[in-house]
Amino acid sequence: MTEPEGAASGKPAPSGRNLMQRIVAAAVLIPLALALAYAGGAAWTALVTVVAIGLYIEWLMVVGEVKALSVTVSGAVALALSGVCLALGLVDFAVIVLGLGLVVVVVLAAGHRSWAAAGFLYTAAAELASFMVRFDQHYGWFALVLVLLVVWASDIGGYAAGRSVGGPKLAPRVSPNKTWAGAIGGFVGSLVVAAGWAATGPGKIVPIMLIGAVLSVASQLGDLFESAVKRRFGVKDSSHIIPGHGGLLDRLDGYVAAIVLAAILGLVRGGLDGVGRGLMVW
Repeated sequence: MTEPEGAASGKPAPSGRNLMQRIVAAAVLIPLALALAYAGGAAWTALVTVVAIGLYIEWLMVVGEVKALSVTVSGAVALALSGVCLALGLVDFAVIVLGLGLVVVVVLAAGHRSWAAAGFLYTAAAELASFMVRFDQHYGWFALVLVLLVVWASDIGGYAAGRSVGGPKLAPRVSPNKTWAGAIGGFVGSLVVAAGWAATGPGKIVPIMLIGAVLSVASQLGDLFESAVKRRFGVKDSSHIIPGHGGLLDRLDGYVAAIVLAAILGLVRGGLDGVGRGLMVW
């Protein structure tokens, strides 16, 4: 659950030692994420739970609520207990736990109450969606990798197009370095990888390309959303937990938006037990 950085993310291009750190970090984290995604089950659930807790803590850091220990701990505990429920296949209980966690966070947050609640919802949605997309034993792997590939391709394609073409800014008030060329390049890149992945799995190329296109737009909007939140609170990076990359929020903003939308689309078409099938089979 990590993605390469590019100009499409609205951040300056890396250089020198920082670039090498990013390459090394990506070379380690991407294969690890794919391996755990392939394993599925408790291994994947453990990863998304740990990442969700990290995302929640970073969100509280950004909005200035992390010093409220009760808010931080209660939300993190709810996400952890939800992860245990998901690993045991108790999805209903996981949703109940997250609902109670949200209530506790809202009650305890003394400062930016609405922002603390939004952060918990944001990370809880990422945790649930990541589990649901992978849950289908036959199609879950294909569906999850489709989301990952689209997010990565959107970012890399955006970086390549943004650096080589440049041009008008997409949303200068939110993300000064993001260009229309980068957004289009990321969109085209997502179509290419979606078509390639469909050719290897149980899915028709044209429908999967359409899914890839929709998820690419969601990924880029997720990027802009996270940038807007950081700009609102005058924060550059959500943390420095990943060498050369910044924080989990910085790296996974596009993934969160894409995986949540993917889960919704798959849930509508395939039901709770067939989210992956709902995405891949048309």
